[in-house]
Amino acid sequence: MQGTSPPIQRPSLRVALLADFAEENWPSMDLCAEAIRRWWPEPGEVTDVRPFYRRSLTRLPGLGQWRIARNSDRLLNRLLWYPRAIRSRATEFDVFHVVDHSYGALVHALPAKRTGVYFHDLDAFRCLVEPKRDPRPVWFRRMARHILAGVQKAAVVFHNTLAVRDEILRFGLIEPSRLIHAPHGICPEFSPTPEGSEPDSDRFPELRNRPYLLHVGSCIPRKRIDVLLNVFAVVRQQFPEMLLVQAGGSWTEPQREQIQRLGLEPSVRQWAGLSRAELAQLYRGARLVLLPSEAEGFGLPVIEALACGAVVVASDLPTLRETGGSAAVFAPVGNVAAWAKVVADLLVQPEHAPPREQRLAHAARFSWAEHARILRDTYVRLLERP
Repeated sequence: MQGTSPPIQRPSLRVALLADFAEENWPSMDLCAEAIRRWWPEPGEVTDVRPFYRRSLTRLPGLGQWRIARNSDRLLNRLLWYPRAIRSRATEFDVFHVVDHSYGALVHALPAKRTGVYFHDLDAFRCLVEPKRDPRPVWFRRMARHILAGVQKAAVVFHNTLAVRDEILRFGLIEPSRLIHAPHGICPEFSPTPEGSEPDSDRFPELRNRPYLLHVGSCIPRKRIDVLLNVFAVVRQQFPEMLLVQAGGSWTEPQREQIQRLGLEPSVRQWAGLSRAELAQLYRGARLVLLPSEAEGFGLPVIEALACGAVVVASDLPTLRETGGSAAVFAPVGNVAAWAKVVADLLVQPEHAPPREQRLAHAARFSWAEHARILRDTYVRLLERP
């Protein structure tokens, strides 16, 4: 009788995880680092080497609240203190994983042939590849070139969608042989029912028995909050009881003025700092989840919402088409009239949305465990090279 083959012994790795500073408060990047720690296939291999965040200008009396002081501290930590802290640790680890491409300057301080960078989108480098679309001052472009040069040194560059890969190749930023597709995943909190036997909390009592539309994410320009508010103003004429909930952002002054000008104050709510369980609760209760962005690298809210059983309407972008597939509904970027019609039609006839089973099945394709496995296997192969 033929015996069973012994299991393949995979070599142990010493992996340095280079995550964003928590003080930057970038939830999606924090989630990516957390997912690697949590779902890495081999326990004990990953070490977080992020140094202590130094406050230089923001600790000075009278200067700490100024935006220029906060941004200066960010740049000092990213471009000076972080690289200095990790430069001397090159011999402690087999490979180095930079979680966020906007920290690509770290590669200059590392053994590049043993370093990988995760490339989320082209935002940080748009001023270089499409300067008319994203005009920036000279100092900013020089900084972007320095960061991009670090990314280009890395042995491997991971990307979340094939659409992002196409952009990277279109602008000739990275050689195709060094690109690795490693899609994001979904945390277990995002499900059609609350985790365990506990019902959803009463965190949002004012939403009880009130229909609402939901937007999840920041309020930076590419999220097109202006379109979101204009669409809601049109939809609200037909559905006066409808609320708009924004989760995760902070209104800018122009956005506050737009809310006031459109008379939306009584019907708009905003929450930040929510837990994943609370965010999942909002997804589950929303009539529709809206994502009117003009640019996205992946679109985590799309798959998170689908995993909770929500109906998603997203901008018709290649990245969001790839992420949402046939389980989401799409509307033209920036077209308020078209968006308002799609939203109103789905509110009147929700049965026209992709079936719930289809939405859940599509979301189930995305796994943080698979994401981490791809990363580890890539680094094992990298070390096996001559």
